[in-house]
Amino acid sequence: MAKRTDSETLSKHIRDALRSDILAGRWSPGAKLQLTALSEHYQTSSTVVREALTRLVGERLVQLRPNRGFFVPPISLAEIQDITELRCVNEEFAVKLATERGGLQWESELMAAHHTLERTPRRSTENPDLHTEEWNNAHQAFHAKLVEACGIPVLIELSSTLSDISQLYGRWAGIATRDVSRDLDQEHRDILAAALDRDAAKTAALLRSHYETTMAAIREAGEVGLEATV
Repeated sequence: MAKRTDSETLSKHIRDALRSDILAGRWSPGAKLQLTALSEHYQTSSTVVREALTRLVGERLVQLRPNRGFFVPPISLAEIQDITELRCVNEEFAVKLATERGGLQWESELMAAHHTLERTPRRSTENPDLHTEEWNNAHQAFHAKLVEACGIPVLIELSSTLSDISQLYGRWAGIATRDVSRDLDQEHRDILAAALDRDAAKTAALLRSHYETTMAAIREAGEVGLEATV
């Protein structure tokens, strides 16, 4: 039993490391994920790496092409538009339930997640075009906490998956929306306030506006940056 536990722990560790590196943009969209190179990088066997990649295929963070291997998913403007709409619809329903079912502990944890988000630097001096990994993580954590109190595991899991897929576009969204006139911090404050007021309709509307504003900026910027990476 101990060996099985150690094996499961290692597998999860490698999967989490791969997931983090993919979301951070270590490899370009469409890049092939070589088992040998990954085994050397993560200092583990190709079997463990293959298992981790297979799990990430199920989360849509890795693409498996028959007879060709594993790849970082290619990205396109059409896909991110579809993902944005699906995310809006999913989270509109999730926050409706969350604002009805969430208790005081959820409120406290939501405020704490927002505090962390607001205090985390969004851009670094080294690369001001991109969001920092720390901010991306805090941003995902805040949005995850918003829907957590819905109490439906499959809905929470879908929200997490869509959030991860959206973050695959984060590097390009960060560039496209850098000069857009918007107060992102105020958007998050408004979403928090509406959720704490248990105003499901307003929270859902603010979330949709939050996501669609980013999508509109990407659409206006065009698909040049996306095509260049495929």
